Amino acid sequence: MARIVAVHSFRGGTGKSNTTANLASLLARAGHRVGVVDTDIQSPGIHVLFGFDPQVSPHALNDFLWGRCDITHTAYDVTPAIGPLPGEGRLFLIPSSIKSGDIARVIHEGYDIQLLKEGYRHLIRELSLDYLFIDTHPGLNEETLLSIALSDILIIILRPDHQDYQGTAVTVEVSRHLDVPQMYLIVNKTPASFSRESLTAKVAATYGCEVIGVLPHSDELMALGSAGIFAVRYPDLPITQELRAIMRKIEG
Repeated sequence: MARIVAVHSFRGGTGKSNTTANLASLLARAGHRVGVVDTDIQSPGIHVLFGFDPQVSPHALNDFLWGRCDITHTAYDVTPAIGPLPGEGRLFLIPSSIKSGDIARVIHEGYDIQLLKEGYRHLIRELSLDYLFIDTHPGLNEETLLSIALSDILIIILRPDHQDYQGTAVTVEVSRHLDVPQMYLIVNKTPASFSRESLTAKVAATYGCEVIGVLPHSDELMALGSAGIFAVRYPDLPITQELRAIMRKIEG
């Protein structure tokens, strides 16, 4: 039974797309068939982490939403970007267009969110996916609420920052009203001076929600600059070990 995992943050700059790409890659490397949909259509970017150029690809998610093609035609096998995988493990990317005209059209006209809902199910069925990750647009809008409502697992990314704390409270409250089956928090970009245990306890108590990961600030991650999947490049660093623990939580 495939599981839909929505990864969200109230504000941009939390490392949401990076975390999504790394968790999806680790699951694929563990032998699962995984899809990643970039629904941050107004500011797409997760494709960069997989070394994928939407400008030279025939179709993007936008084409499906505007009735130009089947959604499976927008799915690209990016498994080579994360190395040879065991067994049936595969990784598929469904990118959004980075063409300025397409982005402007989305902002001006929007799209049929019910069609996107049907597209998720079609992808899962046709690609025989075990997991479908949805990289959402930051903040709360109609499209993001649909993705959250359809998810089996919602992961909310926040930084140890007062603005993030306030915005995350809104997201958690809304998600509870949507009856998301499982909701987890990940604290990202945590300074080395912070106590992991006290931070975990504080965040869990604040939102009444389980914290499944505290990702430390990483100079190596900053230096990589989205030019690849961190967990693949640096398999032995602490942040990768933490990402693996989060992956196991998603599997469990």
